[in-house]
Amino acid sequence: MAEPFDLVILGSGSTAFAAALRAAELGRTAALTEERILGGTCVNRGCLPSKNLIEAARLYWEAQHPRFPGLQPARLGLDFRALVAQKDAVIHHYRERKYTALVAGAERIQVYRGHAALVDERTVAVDGQVLAGRQVLIATGTRPALPPIEGLDQVPYLTSDLLTADEPQELFDLPRSLVIVGAGYIGLELGQLFHRFGSAVTILQRGERLLPEYEPEVGTTLAAILREEGLHLVLGARPRRVFEDRAGVAVVAEQGGAERHYRAERLLVATGRVPNTDAIGIERAGVGLDARGFVRVDATLRTNVPHIWAAGDVIGRHTGSQLATPVGAHDGAIAAVNALTGAGRTVDHTVIPRTIFTDPQVAVVGLTEAEALARGHRCWCNTIPVELVPRAGAIRDPRGIVKMVADADSGRVLGVALVMRDAGEVIHEAAMGLRLGATVDDFIDLLHVYPTMAEALKLVAISRYKDPRQLSCCAE
Repeated sequence: MAEPFDLVILGSGSTAFAAALRAAELGRTAALTEERILGGTCVNRGCLPSKNLIEAARLYWEAQHPRFPGLQPARLGLDFRALVAQKDAVIHHYRERKYTALVAGAERIQVYRGHAALVDERTVAVDGQVLAGRQVLIATGTRPALPPIEGLDQVPYLTSDLLTADEPQELFDLPRSLVIVGAGYIGLELGQLFHRFGSAVTILQRGERLLPEYEPEVGTTLAAILREEGLHLVLGARPRRVFEDRAGVAVVAEQGGAERHYRAERLLVATGRVPNTDAIGIERAGVGLDARGFVRVDATLRTNVPHIWAAGDVIGRHTGSQLATPVGAHDGAIAAVNALTGAGRTVDHTVIPRTIFTDPQVAVVGLTEAEALARGHRCWCNTIPVELVPRAGAIRDPRGIVKMVADADSGRVLGVALVMRDAGEVIHEAAMGLRLGATVDDFIDLLHVYPTMAEALKLVAISRYKDPRQLSCCAE
């Protein structure tokens, strides 16, 4: 007989946990399922391990390349396996504290390990165990996408799963050289990370522009910075086939009408993410998917089947969502409340700050200039160099740009894009401004601590009225 639950959740990542915890708070029962490791992608092989190693790489690189005259370069010792071990220890700590401990002994939450698949619209099978859900939530997330490149299935390759702990995909040895196919946020973060540890890194990007979904100034600026640092960034390169050779792996890419060979010890495929909906029996429940396999939902996160819901990365861009851990966690709680109480709460994805943890970081929120114009806004849009920010000069790191997009008539700020040190921290001020309907003048009138990188927002706002190069410190 099937075990009955108020809410059966496919998955155990941040979205699933948020939903299960909210269900328990409501006095309801919930079942979590997990085929791999409890906690999903973020804690085990995504956000947490990548940012841990990115920071280690920054320290290692900056020791060799000090920004301040008078500081002599120093080469730190590097034990890559020890770095991997400490990364794993961090993962174990957070997994235990933020996931395992929360369900250990929980009266209303049960965890079922194994492959979960829908039997019908109310029943889920987990390796022989059968769960019955009055409501069902699909929160199975995504996995690395594998592009249709000839020979890929015949050569060894890495994906972002190399960051995992306690799984066979984990990378323990630093590659002497690395070719990365894909220049999205994963390819860029990992590319700079391995370059800073000493790998010779080549990144191949199909398009002619880096980060095409961002402001053009962002991609241009970051590409120049990465190349100056020493990464081999190749734009307009379309990988056609791969094969093994004596050096390791060779990628044959078409560029400018000619074929070029890129060789390295290891190959990393970083061409985006695909939803985990192809092996969970979703067709047996009649749940609608889009052409890419993401689950279609309405603004309450309900699918076309009234008692089946979906949230997190598995819904892709539906309802304006983004593939990001905090979005999934936020929406998982909403999905649970709607499923269990009929609240009908809608999600609001209009303000989602995002960060790419390169150095300098890229952070954006709101609309790009092109998006604002497409929506009919008469745009006041301006970009200033980070070198105008006093803090950047004080710490001798003037790399980057600041762009603000605003409605020219109302002055309301519609979007911000940053390429600079600490951009991921600064972007939250911009996000709160957008959430509260702040204008350019509001950013100018807000007193900022001096000197901070957050002054960048004030200075780009001031540029609507005057040249920030002609200002005294803190002047408006």
